[in-house]
Amino acid sequence: MLFDTHAHYDDERFDEDRDTLLASMPENNVGLILNPGCDVESSRKAVSYANKYPFVYAAVGIHPENIEDGWEADLETIRALAQNESKVRAIGEIGLDYYWGKDERARARQQVVFARQMELARALHLPVIVHDRDAHADSMEITRRYPDVIGVYHCYAGHVEMARELLKLGYYLSFTGVITFKNAKKAKEVIREVPMERLMIETDSPYMAPEPFRGRRNSSLYVHRMAETIAEIKGISAAEVERITTENGRQLFGISG
Repeated sequence: MLFDTHAHYDDERFDEDRDTLLASMPENNVGLILNPGCDVESSRKAVSYANKYPFVYAAVGIHPENIEDGWEADLETIRALAQNESKVRAIGEIGLDYYWGKDERARARQQVVFARQMELARALHLPVIVHDRDAHADSMEITRRYPDVIGVYHCYAGHVEMARELLKLGYYLSFTGVITFKNAKKAKEVIREVPMERLMIETDSPYMAPEPFRGRRNSSLYVHRMAETIAEIKGISAAEVERITTENGRQLFGISG
């Protein structure tokens, strides 16, 4: 059974077939899915899908690209949504994105909102799902401030040295279809270094479809490709990767067997 630890079924690209697609997952060996929110609206949708499907869980949070004026009020709504203890299992997707946020004022606001959501996770005893794009140094600086918070750096794009520090802090690293691309040398180097007990797999649907599906709308139906690719890199069976990464996701997000 595979665990897709990061998929955005709230995206409009799933509007025509969302229910049919999600209902098909168990018969396609996808036994668990975690849907993170990126703002109040998507977080609400994530919770609604989690309440509808027993194998779907939610995270709630404000993505760095979605910080609007009045974000303090949004954060209070996120806090309220997180009270659904049975199905909300993390604060996320949170973090820093300097690819889009090039203005120093915008970056400073991202840092404040990231830190406030780390504080929320600490108060609620929840793990975090961290988005780090072109912001490795500042992401790590904020992460270090909260040694009592653990989580996952999703779609990990950092180097091996950063990965080692995150492991010491108790974090997991998760990988998308990017690892199936021919030019994914850095990600594959990290996977070789990181113990299986700290690896997770994800699709980041509907984005980043793996080979040989690159260019299509991504979905959890393709998460097996990440397990197969990690198996090739590690020299173990895909079944073993499936078993370990599913257990890792269960452990981080507190989902019983």
